[in-house]
Amino acid sequence: MQELIEFRCHLGVLFQYAALFDDMTAIENVCFPLLEHRRQLGRDEILEIAQKKLVSSGLDPKHFHKLPSELSGGMRKRVGLARALALDPKILLYDEPTTGLDPILTEMVDDLIQETHEKHAGSTSIVVSHDLFAAFRIGHYIVMLDKGNVLLAGTPEDFYNSELELVKRFLSKGLKHQ
Repeated sequence: MQELIEFRCHLGVLFQYAALFDDMTAIENVCFPLLEHRRQLGRDEILEIAQKKLVSSGLDPKHFHKLPSELSGGMRKRVGLARALALDPKILLYDEPTTGLDPILTEMVDDLIQETHEKHAGSTSIVVSHDLFAAFRIGHYIVMLDKGNVLLAGTPEDFYNSELELVKRFLSKGLKHQ
């Protein structure tokens, strides 16, 4: 069990709808993993780390003490990202990060994913998405699943050049607005 806990400390997850604790403020949500897994840190150190993560995720400090219900969808995503980054994970998993967002917020979240990846050299970002436009815009390596099996794995260029019928259909439908 301890090995699993240790592994999870190296994995940050931005859930589909941010999955914030409703009864905790933005900063309390980011402090939560630190309180659980960095018990050697003092309260001031934890608050400092949480504030830095929120700022680096693009949340204005005036929103730190708001509950999730008082934040916009984009702000909740930023808090979720800050919480995912709280323990400085080596792997960041984004579960459908743009579901339910309008096109402007979708682009903002995609840019945030790219910026976050660039700021955390040596980390790995895994984005699970049905948004092909975003996947091809931000992905360096893409894996397409079909019925639980890998249909194609490669660079965006590998997908553009694929002769697989399902890949061609997905690209023709999913990349129309490019």
